[in-house]
Amino acid sequence: MQIVQAVYGVFHHFELAHQLHRRGHLRRIYSTWPWARLKREGLPRDLVRTFPFLHTTDYLLRRTPLYSARIDSRFNEWNSLAFDAWLCKNIEACDALIAISGAGQTAGPKFQAAGGKFICDRGSTHQRFQDRTMMEEYARWGVAHAPPPAHIVAREEAIYGEADAIAVPSTVARRSFVSMGIAPEKVHVIPYGVRLDRFAPAQPPAADSFDVLFAGQISLRKGIPYLLEAFARLRHPRKHLTLAGAVQDDIRTLLPKLPTENVTFAGIVPQTELAALMSRSHALALPSVEEGLALVQGQALACGCPVIATQATGAEDLFSDGVEGFILGDRDTDALANRLQQLADEPSLRARMSAAALERVKKLGGWDTYGDRWDTLLHTLTGKPRDTEEAGMSNGQ
Repeated sequence: MQIVQAVYGVFHHFELAHQLHRRGHLRRIYSTWPWARLKREGLPRDLVRTFPFLHTTDYLLRRTPLYSARIDSRFNEWNSLAFDAWLCKNIEACDALIAISGAGQTAGPKFQAAGGKFICDRGSTHQRFQDRTMMEEYARWGVAHAPPPAHIVAREEAIYGEADAIAVPSTVARRSFVSMGIAPEKVHVIPYGVRLDRFAPAQPPAADSFDVLFAGQISLRKGIPYLLEAFARLRHPRKHLTLAGAVQDDIRTLLPKLPTENVTFAGIVPQTELAALMSRSHALALPSVEEGLALVQGQALACGCPVIATQATGAEDLFSDGVEGFILGDRDTDALANRLQQLADEPSLRARMSAAALERVKKLGGWDTYGDRWDTLLHTLTGKPRDTEEAGMSNGQ
């Protein structure tokens, strides 16, 4: 079985590429990043082809005063159309094409016409579901926001219709597709893995403080206002909240109106430092209103850090409510505040959840488990039988 991939930049696709390569399935991965950036991903050069011109230009322009939402929209459209046209000319005939959501609108059907399967890999909820959710959130906080360009929505929905299958990382993402009319049997849940070699317990949390961590973009999508309001209600003499991530434009004007006492905005934190932060934290709080599957949850569990997360984060695919952490309804400040207080007041509960988190992450597995699930789906879709060597690899032999 031979597979090709298409991705804007990197995302999780190079983790998948490594898994396919180990199993002898990867024919090629196509990306819009230059090789100078992609070589750090560790794949052989002959397996990677690049179309970097527009994406790289867009990336560089973002760092200049010339950049604007209008330019961003234009480059998104140009890059998508040009990458798709380039794929049509260069992509090899194989058993399946896995394209990140938004890629392959014309390459996918061409691939199907040659006898291959076209799989859309969507990292979050259905595009229209996502747009509706975020428009509600902007309205709730009185933040002006323009809807996404029509070409993005049209391209996404055309791909959903054309694809033989849609892969999503969580059950909550799958439900969003079904709610928007996509046939349930077309949508497959394959949760992301965790780099267990990078995330493990290190320095334990302090006994005389209560340290809460958030990791991700500081944005309305991630539910930051609910977290700040809930944390402000928390009663503890030595409480502290660390927000690790870049502040996004949609929340900048709102932040001065929100409570930020005992809160540190740490900026972007390298993964090596993030693992240490997770180990030292008593809880990871992730109150997102829209996600696909937040990778930081699995990373925190691997560090023995209990997680408090909303249903929107895909938490139900990673841990059980009340065992390794707590799963809350979306936009529920009261519930978030109560669970933070419970963990602050009950050290024995934190200890039990921390131990349970370490046990759970063993069952979740790393990226190898992610690769196994993709392997099963690909064999099912293509009808290709597994050979003896491949079956042994999948079973860990």
